[in-house]
Amino acid sequence: MSDRRGPRAVREVPEAFQSPHAAAAFSLITFGLAFATPAIRSIIGWPGLIGALVVLVALGIGILIARRDAIEWHGLLPISILIFIGWCGLSAFWTEYQWVTASSVLYQAAFAFLGITIVLTRDLIQIVRSVGTVLRFLLVVSFGVELLSGLILDVPFRFLGVDGALALGGPIQGIFGTRNMLGFVALIAIVTFVIEWRTRSITRGLFIFSAILGGAALLFSGSPVTWLVVTVLLFATLALYGLRKAKPDVRLRLQWALLGLTVVGAVATYFARVRVINLLNVGSEFEYRYSLWIQMWQLIPVHPLEGWGWAGFWRTGIPPFANIDFALSQGHSTGLNAFLDVYLQVGLVGLLAFVALIGLAFVRSWLLASNRRVVTYTWPALVLVVVIATSAAESFALLDAGWLLLVVCAANASQGQSWRRRLRSKDALVPQPPLE
Repeated sequence: MSDRRGPRAVREVPEAFQSPHAAAAFSLITFGLAFATPAIRSIIGWPGLIGALVVLVALGIGILIARRDAIEWHGLLPISILIFIGWCGLSAFWTEYQWVTASSVLYQAAFAFLGITIVLTRDLIQIVRSVGTVLRFLLVVSFGVELLSGLILDVPFRFLGVDGALALGGPIQGIFGTRNMLGFVALIAIVTFVIEWRTRSITRGLFIFSAILGGAALLFSGSPVTWLVVTVLLFATLALYGLRKAKPDVRLRLQWALLGLTVVGAVATYFARVRVINLLNVGSEFEYRYSLWIQMWQLIPVHPLEGWGWAGFWRTGIPPFANIDFALSQGHSTGLNAFLDVYLQVGLVGLLAFVALIGLAFVRSWLLASNRRVVTYTWPALVLVVVIATSAAESFALLDAGWLLLVVCAANASQGQSWRRRLRSKDALVPQPPLE
């Protein structure tokens, strides 16, 4: 009897991987792991997080193998992602900390693989629903932890970085490690909740609860960085709404006008940055970052083209991170600016590759969002607005949830705007000679 059950059990394994429920569960767990990495590292440490990541990668491989005949690979994988990860991997040949670079590139590639697997196995609306479900749960957990720490027990949870300041009106950070990360998550959540409501994926009551939850997280985070991003997001949302309502014959002119207005606004904001910072009362926040960026700028010319070597999260005790921490008498886990962080670690070549990655992802997503009538296409564009705008003051786009979102949006946009797919479509229209 056991001999008969054996082959049947073996057949049931790939069938389970082919199941839509398996892909849905994989998507939920992956996004949950990515957004909860600060809490996971605090509770079970890096070994536990790496173990969970390895299991997810193995499951992703199993799902792709089981679905290999149904997956359309052509034009999906953005070359820009492969180039950026490849250059980060090559930096192991000239860095002084080869093992750190090798492990960091594997960590980065693992999240990229998980993101691409999600795009291959889930539709965009299903991805939006997964993100919405995960963020609703994590925000509820965050407020539960803050209530327990600040109001019920009145004891800070140091292992989570929770000070219990909810009763004082914040700032709070929930399970996300910092208030800026909570603000970033809250913005992604609000965008996702609105798309869920517009596509009727959730009821009105659940949307109201979700919107209040995301708004409360945004308010109590007290993150000045996030409020700057809110301004950019509102501008982008209004612009995208206008483009979607415009007639096709005037949409292109509006796109160019919007591009010019954005460039002028960015230049004006840069020259008036001191006044903007004073108006928003974020002087201390800026001064803290400014001193860090100055130290980074001083070390970038040492290895201007190739960089010091990819590390992702900064490691204390190795240059150049040890030099910066010593000069500022304070430890840092990132450079608090994704672009400078990339420039320091993988040089000008890496920076150009990273800019090409986010630039192509954003342009493709924006064109899809402005030209396609389905409202779901606006989600990647608006999420990338949040990711890119936040990158000016945080390095979230290089790590964990921010990097996963960037990969998911880039891969999804590549499905609809890939030049390789267009070439294949044109080739398919060319009459083929008859076989002799």
